[in-house]
Amino acid sequence: MNEDHTINNSEVQQRQEQLFRTQENIPSAEPESDGQYAFAQAYAEPVRQQGASLCPVCGAVLPQGADYCENCRRYVKNDVCSFCGAPFPGEGAYCPECGSPRGGIVCPECHTLNEFAFCKKCGFPLTFEAKEQLEYLHHTPEFKRLQELTNEMSRLENIEPFSCEADQESCKVNEQLRVRVLRMLAEDNGEPTPNIPHRKAERMTESQLETKKMDLARMITEALGEMSTKPQPSPVKARNYAMAMKPAGVRLAWVCNYKHAMHSGPCGCAKPQLGGRWVILGHSGSGQNTTTKNN
Repeated sequence: MNEDHTINNSEVQQRQEQLFRTQENIPSAEPESDGQYAFAQAYAEPVRQQGASLCPVCGAVLPQGADYCENCRRYVKNDVCSFCGAPFPGEGAYCPECGSPRGGIVCPECHTLNEFAFCKKCGFPLTFEAKEQLEYLHHTPEFKRLQELTNEMSRLENIEPFSCEADQESCKVNEQLRVRVLRMLAEDNGEPTPNIPHRKAERMTESQLETKKMDLARMITEALGEMSTKPQPSPVKARNYAMAMKPAGVRLAWVCNYKHAMHSGPCGCAKPQLGGRWVILGHSGSGQNTTTKNN
């Protein structure tokens, strides 16, 4: 199997007609009607224009330069390692560069079978190179700042807002009672003027909480944009960089530059080498305006 499983136009036409006949239960001799034949021809025409590249697994049309089929969700480059991007010629079982198996790696954390260096489900680094890249990038000032923001968002998500004014008043009374009891205990221990610090109020009204979340979401969005995946020649290295730069603590999706689709991560994009960015989900302050969703 060659790099893109490229075939000529006549083979494309035969393949599309065969798929059409199978789906419609048409005898293999010829299409049942001129209309059906025209439909098959029209369906095959975009493939001719795009270089006649089909997925070797499911037969779906692959865009030029793609190494992953978004239809069957399989890696399709048989001569390039999906874990490190090095040449992987022949039918060897292990990559000569990184040692990763051709059949994929099972994540030790969530037991998901993966074709890429980071687990597509939980983000765990699966190769030595992925762990090194993760460690390096997570020590950069940009990522540290981003992780601080996402940790704060996670904290806000766990705050229960006041349900009513009486709930808010009750919280104040409880704090006053706490200070009074601690002062009495300190005086009993011989402290004439004890200094009892007031606790910073964690709870707030629902509108106050939502305002804080929106402001924080905008800050996270700006930080994610500064660390977006830039276009580069290797789709494998683009995937690995994007996965290594994904912060924990918030729900994110990856929006690709290829067709501006929203993926659960770059592992679901056919052409991550064109770049993309993580976006925060569930907050109107995130600046998210992409509606197309993919795997």
